[in-house]
Amino acid sequence: MRIIYLDIDTLRPDHLGCYGYKRNTSPNIDLIAKDGVTFTNYYCSDAPCLPSRTALITGMPGIRNGVVNHGGAASQLRINPNRNFRDELERYGLFPYLRNNGYYTVGITPFASRHSAWYYYSGFNEIYDTGKYGDELAHEVSPIAIKWLKENAKKDNWYLHINLWDPHTPYRTPLELGNDFEDDPLPSWITKEVLEEHKKMAGPHCALEIGMYTDFAPSKFPRQLGRLDTLDDVKKLYDGYDMGIKYADNHVGQIVKALKEEGIYEDTLIIISSDHGENMGELGIYAEHGCADEYTCKIPFIMKYPGGVKDVKDNNLHHNYDLLPTLADLLGFNKMDEWDGTSFANALFNKDYQKRDYLVLSQMAHVCQRSVRYKDYLYIRTYHDGFHFFPKHMLFDLKNDPYEQNNIADSHPELIDKLSSILLSWHDEMMEKNDYLEDPLSVVMREGGPFHAKGNLKHYTKHLIKTNREHYIEKYKEKHPKEFK
Repeated sequence: MRIIYLDIDTLRPDHLGCYGYKRNTSPNIDLIAKDGVTFTNYYCSDAPCLPSRTALITGMPGIRNGVVNHGGAASQLRINPNRNFRDELERYGLFPYLRNNGYYTVGITPFASRHSAWYYYSGFNEIYDTGKYGDELAHEVSPIAIKWLKENAKKDNWYLHINLWDPHTPYRTPLELGNDFEDDPLPSWITKEVLEEHKKMAGPHCALEIGMYTDFAPSKFPRQLGRLDTLDDVKKLYDGYDMGIKYADNHVGQIVKALKEEGIYEDTLIIISSDHGENMGELGIYAEHGCADEYTCKIPFIMKYPGGVKDVKDNNLHHNYDLLPTLADLLGFNKMDEWDGTSFANALFNKDYQKRDYLVLSQMAHVCQRSVRYKDYLYIRTYHDGFHFFPKHMLFDLKNDPYEQNNIADSHPELIDKLSSILLSWHDEMMEKNDYLEDPLSVVMREGGPFHAKGNLKHYTKHLIKTNREHYIEKYKEKHPKEFK
């Protein structure tokens, strides 16, 4: 069987038509969804980029593989003191596993270079590093993929992994393409009153510091704003993000066109997914994937399987590391003991399968949080707030409050107890599998906190003074005194 994995960075599922978005961002992706199954509750176990893709290819969450951060010791795979001539990843990792089972594996991605995560290239027969560390535009990626397809389409048993980056900040779709969403309104929940409250907040990627700790707006990326003063600014930011999705989708269409021209579209397993989503106002954060919340961790997952059901939605809970056991079932290969995932292969044939009751999610590059997604609720436990003043416990009723505006933790102590207990039990289970090696959360905290927070607070105070929010400085000195030494 031929397999294509379209890995579109920073792709929020609810900004795709097949997930109900009213803007026309994804006509080509939507057509593929009609030919397969759309998974509506699919999450990366560990956000953002490096932890997410490491969980995907190892088949286990960051607490087990060791990668939860973007720098420091917890941005590297856990060292195996008993490794043999080859590391064990060469046996159970996604790309080596497929190659060991007879697949010719090809990657069109700069991801290992972007994060110095050289293990990510393990198991590829061919690598095309597109050379811009994730700043590529789709027109610099799709021609490589189409050329490879034209030359190899008639061969069988290959796996092609394609990274598209256009929705990732900075929003950079060429201006000459215009704005397809000029006449489309903002989501109704973002009102002038909501924005005014967001402007009073402090922390990286809040309304007055889209540039993380400043309001710097890069001139070479005119769709990327530095700050949001009006609803018109918010709309420009939304339009810039959605144009990135639309541009990636256009090139997905070109790749699908090549598959159809070669006569192999129907017989190819196509997967469309992402590494993480994007906060666009939720929790007061814009244009960033910096929490363990619904909008950072929820990702699209669409699978078109030859002979499988079509135009079906699966609403069950899934982790991105469920993919490996699922592929093993679909392809008839043995599963690896190292994997923590649960196969959902039967969903592709509308049959019953083992379902999850909850998910545990993690973010330790911008904040240190673990969360539990359970029924209609999201519980977030904060260990380091990333300079956002998040409380220790947050609870959101996603059914009645889908954009995380009302923390109901204080009024639901029984739920906090239940979900805290789930988190603790999960932690014990994972650590037992690790033979009680150190939790990478402890590593991050001992090193001074998440990579994107550490060492930035002194610099940030200058921007707070500039934007008349200097009253936050004393609060920061009280909560994060070590940052001022």
